[in-house]
Amino acid sequence: MAKKSIQGSKDLSNKIKERRIELNLTIEEAAKKANVGTKTWCRYETGESIREDKYKGLCRALNWKALPIDDAEEHPYNLNSYTHDTYWSKYLENHFGKAAAASIAIGSEIINDYVNDDYNKLAHMPKGTHIGQIDDSWLSGIMPKQFLMRYDYDFMYQFCNVVDHIQEMASSGEKFIAHSVIEELTIYLMVQEAKELLEMDNPEMDTGWDDWIFDLFGDDDLIIYLYENHYLSEGDESHFNQWMKYQYYTD
Repeated sequence: MAKKSIQGSKDLSNKIKERRIELNLTIEEAAKKANVGTKTWCRYETGESIREDKYKGLCRALNWKALPIDDAEEHPYNLNSYTHDTYWSKYLENHFGKAAAASIAIGSEIINDYVNDDYNKLAHMPKGTHIGQIDDSWLSGIMPKQFLMRYDYDFMYQFCNVVDHIQEMASSGEKFIAHSVIEELTIYLMVQEAKELLEMDNPEMDTGWDDWIFDLFGDDDLIIYLYENHYLSEGDESHFNQWMKYQYYTD
């Protein structure tokens, strides 16, 4: 599916440039913070369109909650604008609501970009290099810290396949199931990356709308064991060595 884009304008490009200068950032520094190339950033400052999957990075680089665009323009992450998206899950919509379906439709493309960016960069680096050694890796900042040095080319290849599988599961409309730690983690990251964008453009959303993932998983062990500074031994089911193993929702 072609990426959606936000229409650029001279007014928006001027605001982007003025904000960058206000923050005392060079184009190279701003581009790195936004996880885009310097040529892409230069296009933003000349009024060209902005791909929606790059929207969050641009806002983060400039410390903006949202782009300063005319309120009459369509908000890029309105729930209803994604109901016909390739990765809109009818199963999630029917069981957990539109916000759940939208979070996967949006978040899966963001995580897909993150994973493929790191995967392609690692392909040109020495064997054994991990994402913590990539200067502009966004994944290195959101993945569980204990296993940072395990996120190498081989893992990223498997991670790409997991993201593809979840996107296929969403687009099929069939039951949404997480069988393994890596699948639970991938779904969690998709929702987290979509969360801020959805809440910006849908202020009517209830607090705690993203708790649906814990209903899907049946518990919140993912957060407890991977994001609350627990040290996991090799025998633990949440240890990196067990991430690819099918452990959940199986007969």
